[in-house]
Amino acid sequence: MADNLQSSIVRDFRQTLLWPIQLMTEQHQGRAVEHPWQLLKAAPNTPWTEIQDEFLQHSPHLSETRYQEFVTFLPFAQRFLYGEGKHGREAGGYGESPIHIFTRNDISLVRITLQDDIEPLMLRVSHVELYFFFDIDVAMLAFEVTGKDLPLHAAMEVMYRLGRTYPNYWDDTGEGGHCAKRIEWLDAHGQVIARSDYEDKQRYLAYVKENHVPCVSLHWLALLQPLVPHYSDQAGDLRYREIEYQRMPLMAYLSFDDVRQLSRGDLIRLGLVCQPWNSDTLPFTEQFLQDFEKHNCYDRYWDESRQDAWSSTRIMCTGQNFVVVGSQQHRVFTNEKTGIKRHYQNQYFLLFLIAHFQKAALLMLSDRMVQAISRLDIQSEDSVKNFRHRIRNATAVFLRFTHRYWFETVSDQAVAKDLFALMLRQLDSVSLFEKTRRRIMDMAEYLEGEEIKRQADTVVRLTVVTILGLIGTMTTGLLGMNLIDLTQSSLLEKLGYFSIVFIPVSLLTFYTVIKSRRLSLFLDALSNEGAGLGYKLVKLKNVWIGRLDER
Repeated sequence: MADNLQSSIVRDFRQTLLWPIQLMTEQHQGRAVEHPWQLLKAAPNTPWTEIQDEFLQHSPHLSETRYQEFVTFLPFAQRFLYGEGKHGREAGGYGESPIHIFTRNDISLVRITLQDDIEPLMLRVSHVELYFFFDIDVAMLAFEVTGKDLPLHAAMEVMYRLGRTYPNYWDDTGEGGHCAKRIEWLDAHGQVIARSDYEDKQRYLAYVKENHVPCVSLHWLALLQPLVPHYSDQAGDLRYREIEYQRMPLMAYLSFDDVRQLSRGDLIRLGLVCQPWNSDTLPFTEQFLQDFEKHNCYDRYWDESRQDAWSSTRIMCTGQNFVVVGSQQHRVFTNEKTGIKRHYQNQYFLLFLIAHFQKAALLMLSDRMVQAISRLDIQSEDSVKNFRHRIRNATAVFLRFTHRYWFETVSDQAVAKDLFALMLRQLDSVSLFEKTRRRIMDMAEYLEGEEIKRQADTVVRLTVVTILGLIGTMTTGLLGMNLIDLTQSSLLEKLGYFSIVFIPVSLLTFYTVIKSRRLSLFLDALSNEGAGLGYKLVKLKNVWIGRLDER
């Protein structure tokens, strides 16, 4: 390997993993779960506590950092992220933010063992947060680790291996492919809280064989508790399943003494989150990577000619990954108050969160449509009713998502606007939104068409009954023409005559309803002046015998 991997030191390393999961909230104790965060708050012995945001009224002050973060966004994005405050609540608007954030503080360190012959890496856990969103069955786990003075090789290995929820395969030694040999969560005293089990091949194979869904590693399972996988045998009110690929979306911030010492191969490997390798080589072919800088790099602060000392910050976005690299001696990169580092921790994180939340929500809605279709049995009336209910519910959720959470731009500030557009383009979210919208609208149109067809069929039946009822009406009307004088009859005689007319008319009406579809076809034939007598007689015969023709 080239010397860069060991000689280049990452002075300040930060990695944020963002894991979107789908909440399975259809039933809890016989009813639908509307506010899953309430269940988490009520769970006994939970390590999660809800974060009281600075924007809440009882918080005495708002920090300048949060103010800078707030003014980055346009008003509709501000309402999504922060709510509308007391005036919005009084006016019946958003009120508080639709985002509910929980954190746990019992995990302080991560110990990562890459190979047996290499000393394990110790990284500090900066924060662990779990985001819930009102009216959307999606949660986002944000997990950030930090380190100081790491060799570039080690930093690249951590980026590549930490955020794996399960192995893709097992190598000849039995270790999980692309995964670290061992990952351990440690508390403040260095005691192990949970560790990975990537090497337990039989557990993963058995789980997939039984449930047809991937099996999550034990350390990630422990991190999310009391949330439990949907198909597991564990008891839990809050259940989830994965939405996307097994490698979590990640953000990374790497500060070097001089980032210009990195080769193009190093930078591309960082941007694509590839395994470390010789700095003089590329991870893929030159033809494949010829447009990498054009499509994946935001070089507002990067000068390829290397003439401006301050322009040494490169931002790379490749959909699943958002990586920022730069030189630590320049304030534009490392300034804790207004530099790229602060923006990475606040504004850029929120841009990344919004973009991936939107994608996860759209995938969740698509999954709901698939589940509704897969459970539909057109021969079962109950199944059809449940299908209508699911589709209408999904349509309502999609409409609320569109107006509350869907934005193609969230800021007019140049950098935030450009980066969010780059994220959406890399994730292909706009195309996914249009596809999801078309599918949901197709389902809604199908239901509307079925409703119209059912109403039209009912109208036809009622029309047939009304037409044939005219015969009975006219007949019974003759009774009022004094043909039969009942004025001197007793009440019992009158009731007898009434019963004589009422019972056969009722039976005739019910029989007409039963035969209304066949009778409607006969009436159509009867009104067709171009049809012959034989054709009309056949239709009349079909009222009692013969096959029912569909229109």
